[in-house]
Amino acid sequence: MLFRLGTALPVIALLACGGGASRPRVPPLPAAGAPQPGPAPAVVEPPRQVGPATLTPQVSGTTARLQAVSVVNERIVWASGTEGTFVLTTNGGVTWLTAKVAGADSLEFRDIHAVDAKTAYLLSAGPGTRSRIYKTTDGGINWQIQFINRDPEAFYDCFGFWDRQSGLAFSDNVKGRFPLLRTTDGGLHWDDLTTAPPATKGEGAFAASGTCVTTLGSRAAWIATGAGEQARVLFTPDRGTTWQNWIVPVSHGTATTGLTSVAFRTPRNGIAGGGDIGAADGTASVVTTADGGTSWTAGGAPTFPGAIYGVVYIPGGMEVVAVGPKGASWSPDDGRAWQPLDTLAYWSAAFASGKAGWLVGPGGRITKVSF
Repeated sequence: MLFRLGTALPVIALLACGGGASRPRVPPLPAAGAPQPGPAPAVVEPPRQVGPATLTPQVSGTTARLQAVSVVNERIVWASGTEGTFVLTTNGGVTWLTAKVAGADSLEFRDIHAVDAKTAYLLSAGPGTRSRIYKTTDGGINWQIQFINRDPEAFYDCFGFWDRQSGLAFSDNVKGRFPLLRTTDGGLHWDDLTTAPPATKGEGAFAASGTCVTTLGSRAAWIATGAGEQARVLFTPDRGTTWQNWIVPVSHGTATTGLTSVAFRTPRNGIAGGGDIGAADGTASVVTTADGGTSWTAGGAPTFPGAIYGVVYIPGGMEVVAVGPKGASWSPDDGRAWQPLDTLAYWSAAFASGKAGWLVGPGGRITKVSF
């Protein structure tokens, strides 16, 4: 779903990627050079202590809005955003390399999946051919276009991966069905799935943080929806071959209400967040499940106003972090009680461990969080 706030400025151009059909791989053009460190700001903000967390602002080298972040481990992190921008660190955020995919300046990379320091996938969200999937296997020097959407009514919001070869991409509904793509060969083919449940009028997802799709283990995936007659969570136990769906008790029924983000820490324990993305000072929606998504219970309210754009678990426990344009909060108990983390705007968050997580947002903002 179109979800456009803020602006971004160009950074460093990479190679120009050729077009191509959705199935064959498109060979990259000669590279224009590796991602480079961006200019350092005049003043680097010092770390801040907020309760048990240390927040360390980092230098991204871009002023583009960063909307998605993917963590490989405590050292390797990728993030992406507007104006065709992506950034990469291989030293835990001490330095970030920043670049743009040339020829993609107008695209908004609303989701990114990092495999390792060399390999990552990018998803650009938008109507028609603005929805695309790219892949690099050399640290961002070369990018290949793996998929270009040819349906003018489709709008791909986010994707999730089970492993380095297998993933699922989700679009807003077209004529009552959700276009779904699946790859099992590292993106050589993105095949259309026809097995998703029917959509309600207007139903889709919010391309806010790259977290409307989440995967767990080798086969399970959940999708959070909004903007329709119902807000739902869709679930597949078998990589999209079969689906179940459940109505979730959050505000819904308009083009700006519903769920934006979903996360699971075990096959049974999960959390979803959202609200009204059109109400800057509205109340966020938080719901949790202890049965894999069959039933949902209202959680507590984060400490910041407005909708949640992204909600993620810190690996290894019940701790959750939620972010949005009005701040960030964390919960020690699966979303029941919340404590403040920041009042700055963030779009997405991801954690390698309690010692190393990253929040990203407008103006190239990257903040490292250590509990």
